[in-house]
Amino acid sequence: MSCSCSDKVWTCADPSINLSLLEPTLEKYVSSKGSLIAILQAAQNLYGYLPTDLIAYIAHRAGIKLSKVMGVVTFYAQFRTKPVGKHLILLCKGTACHVNGASLIEEAIRENLGVEEGAITPDGLFTYNNVACIGCCSLSPVMMIGDNTFGMLTKEKVAEVLDGIRASETEGAGK
Repeated sequence: MSCSCSDKVWTCADPSINLSLLEPTLEKYVSSKGSLIAILQAAQNLYGYLPTDLIAYIAHRAGIKLSKVMGVVTFYAQFRTKPVGKHLILLCKGTACHVNGASLIEEAIRENLGVEEGAITPDGLFTYNNVACIGCCSLSPVMMIGDNTFGMLTKEKVAEVLDGIRASETEGAGK
């Protein structure tokens, strides 16, 4: 029995995923042993997440079993298999943050966004996820949005930060 996978025309169910955009990365890394994480990071940077059909394509192109690629994707917290909002909020729930009120900060985020953890706001701007630790214990409670860290949070500060991002998005859309 033989597989005709090489003859398959690959497409993703999500029409926003243009596989040709990943080709330069695949050409660069596919023959390098141990480059799977770099390929997955590049794919997630391009598309925002790693849907199953994209993971299958990467496995096929890299010549790696799909189960191994899925194992890597599901092992590392940095990889997402579902779409997220434009701004991903990571709320620290580590010990220092927990003791200093992370649950109140989560409540403020939920109230401000109107969504539960992992959901995308209706405007597509935000998703929030709880994480075990961000590593900024002296700033607890803390959250990250993109590359920005916000510490010593209060409910009011959460509202200021999120409203500020919304305002900048609105201003940017009007230009």
